[in-house]
Amino acid sequence: MQTLRTIAEIRAWSASEHAAGRRIVFVPTMGALHEGHLSLIDLARTKGDRVVLSIFVNATQFGPNEDFEKYPRREEEDSALCEARGVDLIFAPAHGELYPEGHSVFVVEEALAKTMCGISRPVHFRGVCTIVLKLFNIVSPDVAIFGQKDAQQVAVIRRMVRDLDLLVEIVAAPTLRDPDGLAMSSRNAYLSTAQREEALAISKALFRAREMVESGVVNIDRLQAEIIHILSQKRRLRVIYVALVDRDSLEVLRDIVPGRSLFAVAVWCDQVRLIDNIVL
Repeated sequence: MQTLRTIAEIRAWSASEHAAGRRIVFVPTMGALHEGHLSLIDLARTKGDRVVLSIFVNATQFGPNEDFEKYPRREEEDSALCEARGVDLIFAPAHGELYPEGHSVFVVEEALAKTMCGISRPVHFRGVCTIVLKLFNIVSPDVAIFGQKDAQQVAVIRRMVRDLDLLVEIVAAPTLRDPDGLAMSSRNAYLSTAQREEALAISKALFRAREMVESGVVNIDRLQAEIIHILSQKRRLRVIYVALVDRDSLEVLRDIVPGRSLFAVAVWCDQVRLIDNIVL
């Protein structure tokens, strides 16, 4: 496994791989890898010949007073996990390599990014689109793998790929959960034992909504009320949003559309922001 840190190096590597007829599969991350990330690597290995994983904590997707400075960084441990899982190359650039002095161009998605997380994090998806497009241009992957837990991110990136005619296939991998039901996230490391115990209400609420739909409940207001009720019983949790949307367009739904209806939730658990979702 190699670790490259400059754009010139990885472009030369990518060009050589493509010239040899090999397909490159890309897994973009901010590091602090957990089993959810590793499942993306496993999926990536089935989609092509070479797996590239990026480790880059992208400052432009963090708003003021968010957790950029304390976001977990552990490249040595991440590298060991990647090598054990069969990653061929890690791209781990410095900030200045991707954002040189005077950088002033950003990519803005004008529809999907303005709902849900985009309301309370207005610069987030501008930063996500910008860094993902830059990485696609640098790595030149044939396929890119993202986690379904970040459902809005997946939808925004799919729209960017469609609207900007990018030659990369986007694959969304299923959300992985710990045995207690909590969706895997790098930010789970922030949670104390007591906070984690209360955060379990998030998946409990989503699973309850799915059970209600499977038992015949189709009233959206009732389903949302049940989710909010379960979350509100935990004193550490503060609801940011509960939304039933189309999984691709993120349009708000008033009816259940099997396979397309996505219940998405964002909450504060004290000072930790957590998201989760479930497809009905």
